[in-house]
Parts: sequence; structure tokens; C-alpha cells
Amino acid sequence: MTETVNAKGSVPDVAIELKGITKKFGTVVANNNIDLSVRRGEILALLGENGSGKTTLMNMLSGIYRPDSGSVFIDGKRVVINSPEDAKKLGIGMIHQHFKLVEVLTAADNIVMGAEERGVFLTRKRFEKTREICKKYGLNVDMEKYVYNMSVSEKQSLEIAKVLYYGAKILILDEPTAVLTPQETKHLFEILRSMRDQGCAIIIITHKLNEVLEISDRVTILRKGESVATVETRNTNANELTELMVGRKVSLAIERPKVKVGANLLHVHHLTIENSDGIEVIKNVSFDLNEGEILGVAGIAGSGQKELCEAIAGLHPIKKGAILYKDENIERRTPRELINLGISMSFIPEDRLGMGLAASLDITDNMMLKNYARGKSPFVDRKTAGETAKRIVKSLDIVTPSINTPVRRLSGGNVQKVLLGREIDASPKVLITAYPVRGLDINSSYTIYNLLNTQKQNGAGVLFIGEDLDVMLELCDRIMVLCHGRVSGIVKASEVTKEQLGLMMTRLSESEVEKNAG
Repeated sequence: MTETVNAKGSVPDVAIELKGITKKFGTVVANNNIDLSVRRGEILALLGENGSGKTTLMNMLSGIYRPDSGSVFIDGKRVVINSPEDAKKLGIGMIHQHFKLVEVLTAADNIVMGAEERGVFLTRKRFEKTREICKKYGLNVDMEKYVYNMSVSEKQSLEIAKVLYYGAKILILDEPTAVLTPQETKHLFEILRSMRDQGCAIIIITHKLNEVLEISDRVTILRKGESVATVETRNTNANELTELMVGRKVSLAIERPKVKVGANLLHVHHLTIENSDGIEVIKNVSFDLNEGEILGVAGIAGSGQKELCEAIAGLHPIKKGAILYKDENIERRTPRELINLGISMSFIPEDRLGMGLAASLDITDNMMLKNYARGKSPFVDRKTAGETAKRIVKSLDIVTPSINTPVRRLSGGNVQKVLLGREIDASPKVLITAYPVRGLDINSSYTIYNLLNTQKQNGAGVLFIGEDLDVMLELCDRIMVLCHGRVSGIVKASEVTKEQLGLMMTRLSESEVEKNAG
């Protein structure tokens, strides 16, 4: 449909319009001549592979970067955004995936602490004004509640209330459902629809195609720094969107190969773990992991997933219980002791550049970190490590100038492939993966799913800690659900629904789960 334009060349009711936006970092072209528009009362989804330029483009809208060329129009008027403060004054608010809240303050104080009015902390009017904002858009936030007592969805609602308080009418949300349960996602979408109906322009960045199709009105697809298409959501489907993102057809089916389950590899018996503050984050947890299976671990953020996998890998002390590997008690063993015992276990942590890889080292040197201590010579063996690096780069299609490139210069998807490739190269019998595809594009994610299935077929036991319940239902054989550090159920993936898992994550009884699922 051809749209009419006004005398200034802008589409009527367009809240924000980008024309010919280009941004370079040295010789790398992050955005190349991009055009994009968002209307009032519309939700636009922004899709693209890792490294396609989505984040850079949104950072220019929020004032973190400035474009090298091109123009930005707000309500038909050309503007220059030099800082986040400029973006705020123009009514642009960005809600990041990692919340920017002060835990020891109340919700109201988190909202108003950047206000210019004097004495705002000293009166109770701050509660009244913030409550009005929440009531208008259907946000469920207790303004007198401290952030450290809030759930993830409450914190996200608070972040939205913050930008609305300062008059934002253009909102950018980066991976907003990454750590939400299905029920919390449904509530968030209700909020976004309410905001849309009241005239807000909303941009949502997500890799979850089912959510794109559910919540958006239009979709803009970026590929290799360029805008390749903008389509009406009602006229497209997941396969078409994937093909536009990747540039070729990609199967969206996640295989769950049938493998005969073998002997028990790992037995976790009545495990209790404390965090650094002495609070129990894992409470009396027991489960088994067998040869030839993928056991998923589901739970809302902070349910103890991180501490559980770190304890099994010898990186976190336990308070009570036992961890048995083939009847060998590995409790309190260090990672190096596990290797010396001949226990084949690989661990892919959530923080891939903080714990998994050394950001300043190149791919070859990162290959050496796993087994450099095994060398019998006083000199390190870079030749063997280099051959391993080349093999992994080729087999996993890692995009890198060379194996001598520091991993910090690689995109998130390629960093994850380097880490996963190194760990799998050790031919592990137990592979612990924590959020292995978080923030990765469709193509990279499916590469990793295939790698995990290959390990399963080779007889390994895979502990898969994830956040996308749709993926877990397709990939895993069994799913263990954690809620506040306790096991609320271990179920067969083929016999449970996403809604049932979501309710188990919030600690409802079995009868309530069955009632709500039905």
C-alpha cells in the first residue's frame, strides 16, 4: 500500500523516522544507509542475526552513539540526538535487558531520583504521581516496595514506569521476555498493547519469532548492517522471517533424536547450596542425569540454576548433600582435581567472557586454557592448540578474521561457538550448559542445538539450563523445574505443556497446575 506524505516528505502519524542512517567503527560498517519508521499506536519488531546492527541502530536513537550520516525525524521534525538526555527530552525511552535499578531504594525513588524538582524524595507526592502513571497503563507496581523484594516481572514493569514518568512516547525494549515466565510474558504484552492503544510507538527487539508474530504490527529485518525488508506481521510467518534474516531457507524444527538411555552418569543427592550472603539458594535438590539424554532445568531468574551448575562443576561450595559421578563422590573437588580424576565433564557458564573465555586472548590461546597444565614440556604447545582452533572455526562456521583474533572482537554468537567448540572437543561425558543461546540469533542457536544433540547421540549426558520454554520442550528429554531453589517437578518434555511448566515455576500445586492447564 502506498502511503501519502506531507509537504515535508514524512508519513502522517509517524512518531520516529530514520533516513539513510550509516554508522562505522573503523573499517567495520555496522549500519549502512538504513531507513526505518515507527508510527504512533504501533508495535514494530526489529529482527536480525547477531552482528546485523540492531543494537547499534537503537543506541543511536537512545543517544549513546551518533550516526556518521543520515537523518532522524521525530514527528516530522529533524532532530539531533547527542546524548541519552537529548533522547529523554524527545520522548524516547529505552528499556534494557539488564535492569538499571537501585536495589536498596523503593520503586518510587528509583523513578524520581533523576527528576529535576527539588525535595522530591521528602514528600509523599512522589508515590501519587508514579501511581497515576501505573494506573494509566495497567502497570502493577507497588511504589513503596523496595526493589530487592521484587520479582523479575515487577522490576521490568518498574523500568517501563520510569521512562513513562519522564514523558516517553517512543519506547525501545531489548529482549524484554528473556527471563519471564509465559504468564509474565502474557502480562507484559497486555501492557504493551495498552500503551500502543494510547498512542505510544514501541520498538521491540527479540529473537523469539513466536512473540514477534503475536505482539507486533510490523517487522523490520536487518541483515549485515542493512535493512532488507519491512513486512506487515499479519502477512508473514516464522519461515519467511527467518529466510529474510539469514538470506536462505532455514528449518525451524529442533530435532529430539531417539537415543537409548544408558547408565547413570550423575546423581545429585539432597543438595543444599548457600550464596555468598549465607542464603540458601538450592534447597534439598535431588536428580539423576543419564547417558544419552538432555535434562532441561527451568525456572525464573534467581531460582538457583547458576549455583547448581557451578557446584557440579567444582566452582561453588555446597552446604549439604552429595554429587556422585559414576558412584564417585566429587563433592568439594576443584575443576583441576576433576580432570586429574579422569572425570570427563565440560562446563559452559552463563558469563562466557567472564568465566568461560579470556576476552583479551585469541582463539588459539583460549583453546589452551582447558589443558595447558597437562603438557610435559616447560614450553606451551601452541601448535596443537592452533590446529584445534582451526578445526573448530571450520566445523562451527565461526566468523573471525583469523584464529589469532582476540575473542572480545567477535560477535556474541561466535564467542559462544568458540566456547562450546572448545568444551565439546574434550569429548565430555557430562556437559553442563547454562543459557548457551541467550541473546543469539536463530542461525547460531540452531547450530548449538545440533551440537548438543550430537553429544547426546555420542552417549553424553547434557544438563541444559535455559529460559525459552518452547525450545526446552522440543530439545530436552526431561525437564526439572526449580522454584525458589526447590524442585517443583521433574517431567517428560513430551508429556507437558509450556503453560504447565510456567505454573510449576511459580510454585503452584499439582492440582492447580492441572486445573490451569486444562
